[in-house]
Amino acid sequence: MTLQKTSHNFTKIAFIPLRTNLFHIVLLSFLLMFGATNIYSQDIVKKTKPIATPQQKIAIEANKNSIITDTDTLKTEKDSIKTDSIKPKKAFLDGKVKYKADQYAKIDQKSKLITLYDNAELYYQDIELKSGKIIMDYQKNEVYAGRIKDSTGKYTQYPNFKQGENVIEPDSIRFNFKTKKALIWNSRTDQGEFNVKAAITKKENDSVYFLKGARFTTSTNKENPEYYFQTSKVKFIPGKKVITGLTHLVIANVPTPIALPFAFFPMNKETSVSGLILPSYNDSNNRGFSLQNGGYYFALSDHYDLTVLADYYTNGSYGMRFESSYATRYKFRGNVNVRFENLINSERGYPDYSKQNIYNIQWSHSRDTKANPNSSFSASVNLGSSKYFQQSINQSNIGSSLNNTLSSSISYSKTFNIIPQARLSLSATHSQNTQTESINMTLPTLQFSLDRMYPFVGKDGVKKGFFKNINLQYNLNGRNYITTTDSLFFKPEMFKDAQIGFQHSIPLSTNFKLFKYFSASTSVNYEEIWYAKTIRKEYNTEQSAVIDKTVNGFDAFRTYNFSSSIGTTIYGTFNFGENKKIQAIRHVMRPSVSYGYTPSFEKYYDTYASDASGTMNRQYTRFEGGIYGVPGLSNSNTMGISISNTFEAKVTDKDSTKTEPKKVMLLNNLNLSTSYNLDADGVVALAWSPVRVSTGAQFFQNKLNANFAATLDPYAIDNSGRRINKYNIDNEGSLFRMTSANITLNYSLSSKDKDDKKDKKTDQTTRNGGREDDLFGEAIELNDNRKSLFDGSEEEGEDVISEFFNAELPWDMTFAYALTYSNNNRENRITGNSIMISANTDLTPKWKVGVSTGYDFVQKGVTYTQMRFERDLSSWRMSLNWMPFGPNANWNFFIGIKSGILSDIKWEKRNFNNR
Repeated sequence: MTLQKTSHNFTKIAFIPLRTNLFHIVLLSFLLMFGATNIYSQDIVKKTKPIATPQQKIAIEANKNSIITDTDTLKTEKDSIKTDSIKPKKAFLDGKVKYKADQYAKIDQKSKLITLYDNAELYYQDIELKSGKIIMDYQKNEVYAGRIKDSTGKYTQYPNFKQGENVIEPDSIRFNFKTKKALIWNSRTDQGEFNVKAAITKKENDSVYFLKGARFTTSTNKENPEYYFQTSKVKFIPGKKVITGLTHLVIANVPTPIALPFAFFPMNKETSVSGLILPSYNDSNNRGFSLQNGGYYFALSDHYDLTVLADYYTNGSYGMRFESSYATRYKFRGNVNVRFENLINSERGYPDYSKQNIYNIQWSHSRDTKANPNSSFSASVNLGSSKYFQQSINQSNIGSSLNNTLSSSISYSKTFNIIPQARLSLSATHSQNTQTESINMTLPTLQFSLDRMYPFVGKDGVKKGFFKNINLQYNLNGRNYITTTDSLFFKPEMFKDAQIGFQHSIPLSTNFKLFKYFSASTSVNYEEIWYAKTIRKEYNTEQSAVIDKTVNGFDAFRTYNFSSSIGTTIYGTFNFGENKKIQAIRHVMRPSVSYGYTPSFEKYYDTYASDASGTMNRQYTRFEGGIYGVPGLSNSNTMGISISNTFEAKVTDKDSTKTEPKKVMLLNNLNLSTSYNLDADGVVALAWSPVRVSTGAQFFQNKLNANFAATLDPYAIDNSGRRINKYNIDNEGSLFRMTSANITLNYSLSSKDKDDKKDKKTDQTTRNGGREDDLFGEAIELNDNRKSLFDGSEEEGEDVISEFFNAELPWDMTFAYALTYSNNNRENRITGNSIMISANTDLTPKWKVGVSTGYDFVQKGVTYTQMRFERDLSSWRMSLNWMPFGPNANWNFFIGIKSGILSDIKWEKRNFNNR
């Protein structure tokens, strides 16, 4: 055996085979007698009195040269005696042992013990042991570790035993290096989301533990958890599973009657494993008793998974849902949700009996730009039955049910790095009105464009002046446009009236400076439209009506137009003095005048007979109904006028140390726009179009957004409400007649910064088509009520201090007000006047309360109202979501464990009056 002192705070022991000759026995005895006291490094024995006697010190100094610094072998001279034929004994241990301690590290050669005291550490193979006191018996190949008492008599420096990835923190431990068996008293260990504590633990081998008097919990408080599962016998296989005997639930150290004769808990180290999803029990007035959200989770691979969920009601209603997420790092990620429900109301034979099928398909896909910078692919799909979110038995998403439109988009684009650069994109779009159940789709849309080309730019590349700025482009747009209804969706009939068309456009434009202060631009645009079918109008004598006959085949028309504009920017500053609170007001005005001309393309128009007389007295174009419009029958010769204004103030800063005034935006926009028809005849067309006025401003540190818009008509109307060629002021009225106006106010404030709020743009509410804010309430995911109804701070591991709650109450509020005025036909009335409020606050560090409500002053009724209550129970969560009145009145109560590994331990109850 070789003992060696190293330069670090560790002492290494290397056991080597012993030879049975006299020379080695004498040498080994000499080293054990005089060299044992020299095994401590200077750092270890700083606080320890030397245990060597003065005679031993002299002997050590005299024999320094006989101690070799090699960590594995001891240099010896060649023995002239032949090698002994007796085989050497096997080493006591299979590897080196490193150890250290603060107070002392003592070796007892007689008892074969190494004693380490105070912050003791021992390392052997994959085993790390830290404790207040460690005793190693290298004859029995065992080690013992335990606590020590401090000056107050309190136990400190509890053992920390680590083998591989498994960590145990007991009161004391006894471990055998050879058999790998151990006895552990009051062990504490983390296994995934579980915290396990056992009175006695027997380590059978590296993969099997037997526990007696064990308790396990997901609580972060290991010593005093708010709940735990108590069991007398446990077989524990780290990273794989836990099998227990009789197990019962204990809450706040009070045993509950909830018990199981045995239990099995999977503890796979993988991020996800396949397994059953237990359903929840509920009942409904219209459909009877039910089992909801039961199914199976398939962990198919590290890149994608699949969840299958089902609902069943005793009246025959059922639902199926398939949810899958997929991702490949630096390439793409996405998820797919497919939902189908067969809904049966009441019982067969009753007057309110009905049966219908509804479905919803959602797909979200995004591609990482690092995968290919020259191409991209994305998808955002939300389509299905128009009434899905209103009638679904597994959705409580009022924000989605109030939305009138479902939309989808799938697109692929690629950039070709040629000269000029070219771009190609293919996309499919879908727009669905949930009220009229009409659906508009493009399958697909093709877009191709060439980058701007400057044919008159010189070799220096400078684009300055009228000629050098002349540029042209080429754009191609092609569509297969489908209009259908909800009942015909995905059926062959939906493709019957599909429209196919292509639009080619070549814009030629330039811009230049005029008189130094004016910016001018002019452009000429050429368009060519291709259609795959046209129409022919003719009078049908049998039906006594004009009918449209479809003419299949290629046809095209060509148009062109001219436009130009000129504008400038005018700056004005009104100074009030540097000693004033408002030092100056700056006004920036951007007036512009535009002109556009499109000639008549009468050659594309034909005539047809509108009655049986056969007189061709009506004009039409065969391109009517085309997706890119029709050529114009008359000239368009208009001039547009617009003025944009901004107002900004310089005010004295409240901070006296600031030398520069503070800039405050008064009006971020004040826009006026109108147009004048130069070819107006005063009968068919009036010269001036209504003036559109819009403005917006922000107040209270940009927390209040105010917007106002109005339409002002200079012309009067007759008794039928038709505009006439007579100014309103000449008809004993005002200069302008306000035909419509609207005001919107949005106010959002919080006791904490907006950055602290959870980003809701990616949650299921907006994916379903709802609002990003919670003015219409929060969506309730009935298949996973563990998700918070609020900002989700407790889900992110935020540790809330449970001390006395001071005067600072975390809160946030969103306020929206809308007022609409209508006077198109002298009705002079308020057509819309409503207010909506959403507020959330923490009454205590553990209680969250929220409400979303509003009032409609025109309909004189309360708008959609949702009340949210949530209690943070540390490892548990309790919530109540209540909609007290209205057609969607319902309530939902939930209490359960937050941890996903015990998500089936819950109790929930819900009631939907209309489902």
